[in-house]
Amino acid sequence: MNNTPHIHAMIVAAGRGSRFGASIAKQYTMLQGQTLLQHSVARLATSNYIDKCLLVIAADDDTAQTLSFALPVHYARGGAERWQSVQAGVNAIINAGADESDLVVIQDAARPAVPVYDINAVIQAAMREPYGAILATPVADTLKQSYIVNVALPNQAFESDSHLNVRTKFNNPQRIGAVPHTYAQKTIDRSHMWQAQTPQVFRLGQLKNVLTYVAQHNLAITDEASAFEYLELPIRLVTGSRQNIKLTYPDDAILLSAILTAQCSSHP
Repeated sequence: MNNTPHIHAMIVAAGRGSRFGASIAKQYTMLQGQTLLQHSVARLATSNYIDKCLLVIAADDDTAQTLSFALPVHYARGGAERWQSVQAGVNAIINAGADESDLVVIQDAARPAVPVYDINAVIQAAMREPYGAILATPVADTLKQSYIVNVALPNQAFESDSHLNVRTKFNNPQRIGAVPHTYAQKTIDRSHMWQAQTPQVFRLGQLKNVLTYVAQHNLAITDEASAFEYLELPIRLVTGSRQNIKLTYPDDAILLSAILTAQCSSHP
């Protein structure tokens, strides 16, 4: 195992961020005068381990190359799923001459507030691992498992439906639909639960192999570490800062703006 590998950085920015609900791709949301993508590149630039960055963007992206970044950047075209975009980035790095024992640092475009000491810590941990390491935080809140019951709409909901007979409406709730209500079923033991963050750092060749496995078996994964988990390959968890939140919903922008302001104040 190479304990002093070359470090390659990649930001996955090929998605649309549908849960965010904006008309533009989430990575181009403006926050304090810059896009999220620019902020995320700037965060990687704070680490002495990183001197350039691969941006994996959508095939129809005509925005990224109009922006200026804190690091030299080059580009790869992403796929329909996140893992396909990561796979495209891995192939681009290897095709450019990287060794398979090198490390690749994968960052989300929507995490603009990761502290530099977390970036360095997860890279240093991955250097001592055969497969890799990721930033994560222990789950602090109580976790509930839920179940859903489809509840027929109340009588008042039918008052405006004058074209239907009242008895018909009440006796045929499926005809007019039902409202899904969510209930708590049980509390989940959180003692071994972690919330994954990025950066996630892996041996380049090992990541290439597990993504090939994902493709061959048509697996659904939400992050790169889960591909290793399918094969029971150990990925180290490195405790990260709770400042490293991801912009997923509109309310997150308020929190991120406050975090970035506080970080700038403490490190002028």
